[in-house]
Amino acid sequence: MTRDDDSRHGEDGPQATPVAEDDHERQRPARPVDSETFAPDGGTEGAAGADDVALDPWGSSTVSDYRKLFEEFGIGEFDDVLPGVPNPHYLMRRGVIFGHRDYAPVADALREGDDAAVLSGFMPTGDPHIGHKLVFDEIIWHQEQGADAYGLLADLEAHAARGMTWAEIDEHARDYLLSLLALGFDPDEGELYRQSDNRELQDLAFELGSKANFSEFQGIYGFDGETNVSHMESVVTQMADMLYPQLEEPKPTVIPVGPDQDPHVRFARDLAARMRYFKVTEAYASFELTDAERALVGAVYERRDDYADEPDRPRCEAAATWLREADADTLDPLGVVADSVRESAAEKLENAGMEPLRPRVRFLDANATDEAFEALIEAIDGEKRRYDAHVDAFDLDREAAEALSREVELDHGGYGFVPPSSVYHRFMTGLTGGKMSSSIPASHISLLDDPEDGYDKVKAATTGGRDTAEKQRELGGEADECPVYELYAYLLSGDDDEFAKRVYDECVGGERLCGGCKEQAAELMKEFLEDHQEKREEAEELLEDLDISLESSRRGVAPGDR
Repeated sequence: MTRDDDSRHGEDGPQATPVAEDDHERQRPARPVDSETFAPDGGTEGAAGADDVALDPWGSSTVSDYRKLFEEFGIGEFDDVLPGVPNPHYLMRRGVIFGHRDYAPVADALREGDDAAVLSGFMPTGDPHIGHKLVFDEIIWHQEQGADAYGLLADLEAHAARGMTWAEIDEHARDYLLSLLALGFDPDEGELYRQSDNRELQDLAFELGSKANFSEFQGIYGFDGETNVSHMESVVTQMADMLYPQLEEPKPTVIPVGPDQDPHVRFARDLAARMRYFKVTEAYASFELTDAERALVGAVYERRDDYADEPDRPRCEAAATWLREADADTLDPLGVVADSVRESAAEKLENAGMEPLRPRVRFLDANATDEAFEALIEAIDGEKRRYDAHVDAFDLDREAAEALSREVELDHGGYGFVPPSSVYHRFMTGLTGGKMSSSIPASHISLLDDPEDGYDKVKAATTGGRDTAEKQRELGGEADECPVYELYAYLLSGDDDEFAKRVYDECVGGERLCGGCKEQAAELMKEFLEDHQEKREEAEELLEDLDISLESSRRGVAPGDR
């Protein structure tokens, strides 16, 4: 349970004035490396609101149960891809980066020295704070591993969605750029830009907009007749941001974000696919199948010895009969198959009669020009069969087919986009025990805070200590519920996993009391801010030399002022 009174945290002596707690059920902080303390999914067991997860890019940055993101939104567990990541960042090792969408191609590219990219953006609506540092670090780490790195200022979104004036945006934009540079972003090897100044980006957004419709904005974001058009335009611009690193050539690209931004990622992946000239799928006969039907028919094909007179040439009709009669165990390892899927697949097989089931790769004509479609057919080696809107290839595997379709598309003026990947980090808990909010100064530490103020904020922070020092020594502290331990795990321990683990073990073992722990954290925070702000001053000259506008030439009032 989160404490909201510093007089009850396992410390001896008088304490600071109690700080009110936000009405928010917090999540576990990062796991200590090599510890078995945490559930493998990192979720908070029994969290309030666990059955009501909503992801809103412009709403409250909280998630009541991270496990629900795996179950309801298809976000993968980062631990599944971690073994393939070269030199993983400590945020990955400690579980701060907890989820991903399709990150394996990015990890493979980094490991093999192939082309890859990383991009994330910052909406300049306030001071950059230690929560933003997570994303700064992720961009910089990927750049250090060899990825092309992009950092952008989402000023069009700040103006359209948050009602910021251009003068306000300019004021904050400079601060974000200075902190990113001070933390190690190499502008000679990466690109920084403002949405409002990037014409290539805006042209791409226009093209992507032709593949989106208003019903999607309603369904994904809840837009309605009161939503201003510029806000909708800013969404398409964000989709273009995520694909911008691929304008010169397609490559695996990762977008580091908080989980509340997942709706943007999913939409961008959809639009990337819609822009492709060809859609590549697997097929087994001349007719089309849904994804669920395709998996089922594939399983039926694998069992052809059970029903085919000629197993090398199983007939659709016989496959349909066998599918209708097969029990659930027979269809294993597919598991439970919906009756509707079984019947629809069986009906399609039956209608195909004596056509043989033959695995093949199918190229569907999505947006191709006539010239590109003809060129694709010509480029396919081996046996192939042409239809009005697709062509089947019998001697190509899926990976080779994807590469061929992209090559033909690029040769004929297409983009050939690879759907962008993403990684998701946990939200930092506010120092007051609720959510970290820029509107609550005591809840967060700005990267611009005076180091002494940063020291004082940490000293006044809520902890996960017991009611008394005696209980703390007897029962141990609750590091899993402690914003101060999060500071160690997310920031203050740096790359030193042993230090982070020692703090955790000493806390839960009752050796570490909150007074000394907060004093150490406060000193480390003060040192961090002093060092960071010195580096920001050094970055001033570098920033002046960059090809990025620090003052917008745009005019007009913010949408909310009209």
